[in-house]
Amino acid sequence: MRIRSSLSTLLAAVLLAGVANAAHAQAREQGRLLIASEVLEEIRNSRDQAIPERLLQRAYAIAVIPDLTKVAFFAGGRRGHGVLVVRDKQGRFSNPVLITLTGGSFGWQWGVQSTDIVLVFTTPKGVEGITGGKVTLGADASVAAGPVGRQAEAATDATFRSEVYSYSRSRGVFAGIALDGSALTIDDKADAAFYKRPGIMASDILAGNVTTSDESARRFLAAVTSSVGAQRTTLQRSASAAPAPAAPKPQAKPAPASAKSFPLSDSKPGEEPK
Repeated sequence: MRIRSSLSTLLAAVLLAGVANAAHAQAREQGRLLIASEVLEEIRNSRDQAIPERLLQRAYAIAVIPDLTKVAFFAGGRRGHGVLVVRDKQGRFSNPVLITLTGGSFGWQWGVQSTDIVLVFTTPKGVEGITGGKVTLGADASVAAGPVGRQAEAATDATFRSEVYSYSRSRGVFAGIALDGSALTIDDKADAAFYKRPGIMASDILAGNVTTSDESARRFLAAVTSSVGAQRTTLQRSASAAPAPAAPKPQAKPAPASAKSFPLSDSKPGEEPK
């Protein structure tokens, strides 16, 4: 009996530890989504140094990697955890997929730096390979440092020929950044922890087969939608604030034509008039 009781106690402890680890993992991913939401909200509120609205409005997908850490000691490397959403055929953004961004750099360098990264995908090709495991920026999808600020609205080529535009924010400064060679991969463990479904596939999330009502996910989607729709909302407000067009003046009724005379009816038909 003692052995059975000890085994039962050990099993219960293991199960509790597993539940606690799962809860901790989910909380970590919720925090990732909330921080990513803050990054988008802060960028949107500083329009003079932000992503051009025309670029955001035509975005096929948006990825946010907050606190990308770059460690350099002669040969450097960077790694960060973030979140990705993709538009469906109706133009709505999918539930978030958790991702990682890794890359390396060479040359004389030293120190540790933390940076927020935003990636704007302008074509399906730029992101479609990620469901297969990995997209390498600059190889699988052309990447360019994104234009910044209101002045870039008019100067930027309207076609946005690059498939991915990359941005960074460090110490309050927001600018385009070159990320050639960096790899974007699906964080399968993080997705399983957040959606509470072991073995979940990123393709199922992007296709809408798996959804979540978690508040952190809803807040991130709201931040994405607000960023993409910022220009449309501004135009709508401007239209509503504009004075209503004056009502057309009623046209004057045309003057009646001169009266026409008609012959009187014969009072005594059949008789010669006198």
